[in-house]
Order: sequence, then structure tokens, then C-alpha cells
Amino acid sequence: MIKTSKTFLGDDFLLETDVARYLYEQHAATKPIIDYHNHLSPKDIAENRRFNNLTEIWLEGDHYKWRGMRTNGVAERYCTGNAAPFEKFMKWAETVPYTLRNPLFHWTHLELKNYFGITTLLDESSAHEIYETCTALLQQEDYSVQSLLTKMNVEVLCTTDDPIDSLEYHRQFASQRAGFRMFPTFRPDKSFGVENAVAYKKYIEQLAVAAGTSIVNFDDLLQALKNRVDYFHQLGCRVSDHGLEHLYFHERGEQEAPALFTKVMSGKTLDANEVLLFKSAVLVNLGKIYHSKGWVQQFHLGAMRNNNSRMLRELGPDTGFDSIGEYAQGKPMTRFFDHLDNTNQLAKTILYNLNPADNELFATMTGNFNDGTVPGKMQFGSGWWFLDQKDGMERQMNTLSNMGLLSRFVGMVTDSRSFLSFPRHEYFRRILCNLVGNDVEKGELPDDMRHLSRLISDISYGNAKQYFNF
Repeated sequence: MIKTSKTFLGDDFLLETDVARYLYEQHAATKPIIDYHNHLSPKDIAENRRFNNLTEIWLEGDHYKWRGMRTNGVAERYCTGNAAPFEKFMKWAETVPYTLRNPLFHWTHLELKNYFGITTLLDESSAHEIYETCTALLQQEDYSVQSLLTKMNVEVLCTTDDPIDSLEYHRQFASQRAGFRMFPTFRPDKSFGVENAVAYKKYIEQLAVAAGTSIVNFDDLLQALKNRVDYFHQLGCRVSDHGLEHLYFHERGEQEAPALFTKVMSGKTLDANEVLLFKSAVLVNLGKIYHSKGWVQQFHLGAMRNNNSRMLRELGPDTGFDSIGEYAQGKPMTRFFDHLDNTNQLAKTILYNLNPADNELFATMTGNFNDGTVPGKMQFGSGWWFLDQKDGMERQMNTLSNMGLLSRFVGMVTDSRSFLSFPRHEYFRRILCNLVGNDVEKGELPDDMRHLSRLISDISYGNAKQYFNF
């Protein structure tokens, strides 16, 4: 083996300077985690689930790994199919050496190290021992879901929940004495998903039951959504989220929406322009509701979903067949925000961009609607999905630094369905500290630990704590 100056995943992993190491060790590593956007199961958390084996906790639902396995020539039965748990794990282990320079290689070994204390590289030769060791540990009480989250120093996490969700598991968890807090996030995308009239009518019927009201017209729809916002708020929700190709706005939306609601509920299909008008009207009214509650609204923009129609039919959505999209973002975004700002009803907002070509657009857009009422009111959010890796994070933070105030950034989220994903916060914090440390090393920032320490502490924890009022 050739001798190198650094050890893989050593204490100085991703930290290239003494300043970076100091900032990470003293001001980032020990900070609690506020994970204000993820897709974890509230049921698993409330019931403190324990997993039967490493495949169950690590590979089920992880489309990042499935994409890597498929690319490596692994058959679908080992990804989403009915292969035995260890067979699936072995196919992943065989794939891992081929993920070199992909973030999956870093995440995989950070997760083995941080949760299970394993520093052996995963491949086909180590797979059996690693699987047996981790599976045995997962049977212990301190590897239950709540224990795993506590082990990662999680203080707050926000799940992603539909307006029709009962939130029964959030109520159940609220009465427990866990070492962290869990809150719901309001994700109402289906309430304006009018492309399929039959599916939409069925959803509105479910929303009416959840909201305890009849929905026969557009005003009823808005009242039902407000009822659900009130219910979510009672259980600690302070955040909404939307997964959109781009923001929707049309000046005639609110005027046309009542007739369009009647049309779609009668089973008729809306054309593309009518869909835009309706989506615009619902989003604008939701934005006003969020503002009235003091919530934060999040917009995850730019994903091109379900590209492989054959696999969508066979496996359904969220199985690893999405990509970065190319959509016109700027004009509808500025018109949407300007419309709400004109009546002083623009809530605190986080914008997540999936196409790095639009980074500067997103970063400069936030500056248009900061109004001095809240530090960092309009946020250019962390790199997400395909961009939540070293290059994507660095590009997002460099753009934010150039166009706005990095010092007011609310930092990282996992955006994950996996209970083993929380080392991504460590990954982010190391990358952040290294960026700042390199600037100091080059003389581009002063060697002033008072200001630099505050910067790192705030981005790692303090800014999110203040911004969300958790």
C-alpha cells in the first residue's frame, strides 16, 4: 500500500487547513442537528421501530443506491424486487467499489463508521462480516430509531405530511419523553394537482373528510386547507413544503379558479393554461395562510420526475428515475413573490434549486424580497437531491456568498427517507469549514476566530434555531 499524507475518513476528512480543523472540531462537530426537511416515517419514530437487518434500514426506499446498483448492471430484483435481504446487500456491497468519486462512497462509509463503528471498506469480501455485525447491533435497544436519532445529536426533525394525514403518530410521539422533537410539515401539492380529474376529485373527497367540512366550491377548498393548516399548527408545524417543476403564477388565477374548480370536479380535463391558472390561485392563497401563521414556506424546484414510463408503471414514483430538469424559473418566481409582497403577505421562504445553471438566478431572487423584517427572510437553500454532494454544496455556498449573506444561511437538511442519513450534516459542516479555512489560508478572510467561529456556529445550528422558532 502506498503511504499517503491523509487517512480516508480520518479526523481531518475534507479539512485541508488547520483553521478548517479548528472550526469544525470546536464549532461545528458538537452542534445539535435541526433537520427541518426530511421524509422519515412518523410511525417508525413514534413506535421506536427496530430493524430486522441492515438491508431493511439501509437499502429499502433508497433510490440513490438503487440507481448506482442499476448502473453497475444489478438486476431489479436486488433493488426493489423480492431477492432475500442478504442477497440485496451483497449486490450493494459488490457495487460500492464502483462508486469511487460518487458521494455514495463517502456516505456509505460515514454511515458505517458513525452508527456502527466500522471503518472497514465495504466490498464483496467484507460484506458478510459487516452485515452480520450491523444486523446484530440493530437488535439492541440502543439501535432503535429513537436511539439512532439521539446518537446523531438530533434536536428537531420535521417530517413531510399531506394535509389529509391524521398526524396520529405525531400526537403519539408528543406524549413521549424522547431526546428530540418531531414536527409535521404541510405538503399540499395534491390539493392543486388537477392534471388528472378523476384522481383529483377523489383527493378532494378525502380532504373534506380530514378537514371536517364539505367542499363544493373553490372557497370551500381554501377553507378546508386553512382548517388543516390550523390542525398542523396545533401539533407544532411551522413549515410548509412544495415539490414543483417551477413556481406558478398568473394574474387571472384567483379570478378564474372558482369556475375551473367546478369544471375539474365535474370530471372535465383542464388544458395546460387552465392548470396554470388554478395552481397559481391555490399557491397564492396558501402563501397568504402561511404568512398569517408565521410559517416558513419551502419550494423544491426543478426536478424532472418519472422519466422512465415503463419503470413508473412497474414500480411507481420515487424509485430512482428522476433527473435535473430545465425549466424557466425566473419570471414566474418573481411574479409570485411580488404578488404576495405587494400586500405584505410574503412568508419567510426557502428556495431549493436542482439545476446548478440557475444558482445565480435563485440567489439573486432572494435579495429582491428581503425587507429588513427578519434576518435572512428569503433563503437560497442548501444543495438538494443530485446536488447534496461536495461539488453541489460548494457551488451553492459560493454562489450564496457572492450574491447574498452566507452568514444568514440556515444550513443543511437530509431530505432523506433513511434513518442512517444524518452523517450528511457532518459532511456538510466539514465542507463548510473547509471553504472558510481555505479562504483564511489564502488571505481572503482574516484569521479572526471571533467572527469565523460565529459564522460556523450559526450556519451549523444557530440560524435555523432562530429562523424556525423551534
